[in-house]
Amino acid sequence: MSKESMWSFKLSTAAIVLIPAAIGINYLGKLFAGLLKLPLWLDSIGTVLSSMLAGPVIGAASGIINNIIYGITVDPISTVYAITSGAIGLIVGVMAYKGWIANVKKAIVIGFVVGFAAATISTPLNIIFWGGQTGNVWGDAFYAFLVSKDMPVWIASFADSIVVDVPDKVVTVIISFLLFKGLPKTLTNIYRSDNEIKEL
Repeated sequence: MSKESMWSFKLSTAAIVLIPAAIGINYLGKLFAGLLKLPLWLDSIGTVLSSMLAGPVIGAASGIINNIIYGITVDPISTVYAITSGAIGLIVGVMAYKGWIANVKKAIVIGFVVGFAAATISTPLNIIFWGGQTGNVWGDAFYAFLVSKDMPVWIASFADSIVVDVPDKVVTVIISFLLFKGLPKTLTNIYRSDNEIKEL
């Protein structure tokens, strides 16, 4: 795969179809986590899977569009987290291109990288819009504990994000990795360059 293909803005039919599919998967993951009251979001599985399949541009687009739609239909503040979702798509797409989806151990590394990046980007947004909290019961309980110990809000907020985002993104990337590996080669090859298809 050439460098141009990784950063390609050419939207093939397969890529265009992948974006709404990724958004649907994100919605289902978020709904599942909410219904079971899990200490996770699980709202980025579609974004991560699309990044593994089609690269950082499609992955970032899936994440950004997902947050905009969710913001319009459910929670307006969700729209600002499109920045975080876009970053998740970019990071996974680049790391996948660099060979970090070869096995589960490498996929877990992607999860940690994405988790820390998401927490770092989301913390100032959480402080601006939520007083430092994330809206996750488990993370916010930790936030309240740290604030009660006179920790600065930004440290408590970052810790709140870390305890939710890192486990969430590790689980998300593992699920996405297993889905990716379970897909038939005929499907995954659609998103690869012609040269790479010939080489396989």
